[in-house]
Amino acid sequence: MPANLTPQYQKAEQQYRRAQTTEERIKCLEQMLQLIPKHKGTEKLQAELKSRLKEARAELQQERSAPKRGRSYRFPRQGAGQVVLIGAPNAGKSRILRDLSNAEPKVADFPFSTHEPMPGMMPYKDVAVQLIDTPPITETHIEPYIIGMVRAADTVLLCMNGASDDAPDETLAVVEQLHKRKTILAADTAFDEDDFSTLRVRALLVVTRASDPGWQDRVEYFFEAGGPRLNVVPVELDDEPSREKLRQAIYDSLDVIRVYTKKPGKPPDYDAPFTIPRDGTVQDLAEEIHRDIAERLKYARVWGRHVHDGQSVGREHVLHDGDLVELHV
Repeated sequence: MPANLTPQYQKAEQQYRRAQTTEERIKCLEQMLQLIPKHKGTEKLQAELKSRLKEARAELQQERSAPKRGRSYRFPRQGAGQVVLIGAPNAGKSRILRDLSNAEPKVADFPFSTHEPMPGMMPYKDVAVQLIDTPPITETHIEPYIIGMVRAADTVLLCMNGASDDAPDETLAVVEQLHKRKTILAADTAFDEDDFSTLRVRALLVVTRASDPGWQDRVEYFFEAGGPRLNVVPVELDDEPSREKLRQAIYDSLDVIRVYTKKPGKPPDYDAPFTIPRDGTVQDLAEEIHRDIAERLKYARVWGRHVHDGQSVGREHVLHDGDLVELHV
C-alpha cells in the first residue's frame, strides 16, 4: 500500500534533514509524527519515526548530562541554498571557495591546509549561494561534524584532483567514510525507503585541474572502482569561462526558481528575488517571506510568461522562474 505522504509531511521531513541540533531533530520528528497519514501503508515509517524520536530524546539527555566534547559548527542557511564542499587532501576545495565566493580561505599546494569549515557566498546572476569548505577526508580520518553538514546540505560538491593518479582511490575513500555513516552521495536527496537512518544526498563530482589530459581516464577509473555515478563537472579554475560553468552547475543543482515581489501600489523589487523549489507555489513564497503573511494570505497577483499580467491566483498556484508576485493579506 503506497504511503501517499502529504506535501506538509514532506516539508517537515526536509526540515528534519536540515536540522543541525538534537533539539531541532526532536521538534521535526514530533511534527512528522503528527502529519504522517495514519494507514497501513505508513505503519513501518511510523514505527521508524518513533524509534528515531526515542533515540533523539535519549541523545539529548546524554548531551545535557555529559561534558562537552569535540568541536561543532553551525552555519545558518543563507541565499538560494547551502552547498558543502568535501574531498581528499589537495582536491581543490579551498581554491573553489576562494575563486567563486567572497571568502578568503588559505590555499596551499601542500595537503591539510584547511583545519576548520569556512563559509562564503557565491554570487550568481541576481542571487547568492552559500558554499562551505570543509577539512579533507582520508581513509583513516573524518571530522565527525562533517557528516551532519553533508546530510543537511542542499547539494554536496565531491571534489577530485583531475591531475593526480592517486585522486580516484582517495576520492573513493571519502565516499566510503560517508557510506559507513549511512550517508550516500547520489543524484538526488531522499531517505532510504528501507532504513530511515540512511540518507541519499544530492551531489556533483567536481573535477579540478581539468586541463590535465588524463582527467577523464581518472574519472572513469573512479566509476569503475565503485564510485557513485554522479554528474561530472570539470573545471579549470584559472579559466573564467570554466569557473562560470561551475557556478551555473552549482546553481542548477539546487533546482530552485527566482521569484520577484512587489507590494500593492509600489514598484517591483528586481534587486533581491526570493528562491523557492521548482514547482513551488504562492504559498511556498509566502512562507519564505514570513509565516504571518502565509497565514493571512488571501490571494496573489502574478505577472509572468505563464499568466495574464496581474492575474489573480490562489495559494496553490504554481510559480515559474522570473515571475513577479504581489501578495494580498
